Amino acid sequence: MARPIALITGASSGIGADLAREAAKDGYDIVLSARRVDAMLILARELETYGAATTILAADLSKPGGVENLTDEIDRRGLAIELLINNAGLGANGAFVKSDITRIDEMLQVNIVALTRLTRLILPAMVARKRGRVMLLASTASFQPGPQMAVYCATKAYVLSFGEAIAYELRHSGVTVTTVCPGATATEFAAVAGNDRSRLFQRAVMGAPEVAAHAYRAMMAGHPMAIPGIKNKLQIESLRLAPRSMTIAMAASLNQSSDGPEIPANSAR
Repeated sequence: MARPIALITGASSGIGADLAREAAKDGYDIVLSARRVDAMLILARELETYGAATTILAADLSKPGGVENLTDEIDRRGLAIELLINNAGLGANGAFVKSDITRIDEMLQVNIVALTRLTRLILPAMVARKRGRVMLLASTASFQPGPQMAVYCATKAYVLSFGEAIAYELRHSGVTVTTVCPGATATEFAAVAGNDRSRLFQRAVMGAPEVAAHAYRAMMAGHPMAIPGIKNKLQIESLRLAPRSMTIAMAASLNQSSDGPEIPANSAR
C-alpha cells in the first residue's frame, strides 16, 4: 500500500526539517517546501534512509501567488496530503518605527495570509476523506504583545486564535488541527532575525529536535494545542496572573538586543 503523504512548509532547516524527520520515521512520504532547494535536497537524501519518498517543491510564500503555485503543483502531481504542517514563518527584531516596510509585508504574507490560504486549500479534501491532521506553528509569543517584535508577535497571536477556532469547527469531521507554541528554540531562525542577541536567547533554549518531537506527538494525538517544555508552560500560566502592563514590559526587556540598540532584521524558517 502507498504511504500517506505529509506536506511541510519551511522545511529546509530547524523545526521544519525535524518535523519532516518525525513524519518520515512514522511511515509518511514527504513533500518538502521552502525557498532553499539545496538544503531540501540534502534533507531528502536523509529522509529516504527512513523509507520515505520525498518530493521537493520550491516555493516563496512571501510572494502573492506563492501558495497557489504550490497547491497547483501538488494537484498536478496527484498528491493527497494527509498531514499539513504549516511551519514556514518570518520574524524580525527591532523597533516598529524603524522596521523595513517590505519585511513587515512579508511577515504578514507568510505568517498570516499564506498559512491561512494553504490551510483553506488543503482542508476540503481532508474533510471529504474524513481524515487528516493539520499543524500550525505559533509561538509562546502568541499569548502577549511583544515590543521589539511587535508584528511577529501579533501574527502569532492570529495563528493561535485561528487554529483554536478551526479545531473546534472540525471537531466532528475526522480532521484535527493542532497549534504548536514553542518558546525560544535553537535554530537559525533567531540568528537571522537578529533575535539571538536578545535577552530571551541568553536563557536556556530548547533544541529543535525536542520541540519537533513534542509537536508531532501532540498532532498525532489530536491535541488542539501544544506548548513544548515545562518552562514554557509555566511562563504561559504566569501570564494569566500577572498584570498586562508587567507582561508587556517583561517582553520588551527579553526581546531587546543585549549588545546594543535594536537591530531590524528578518528571518525565514
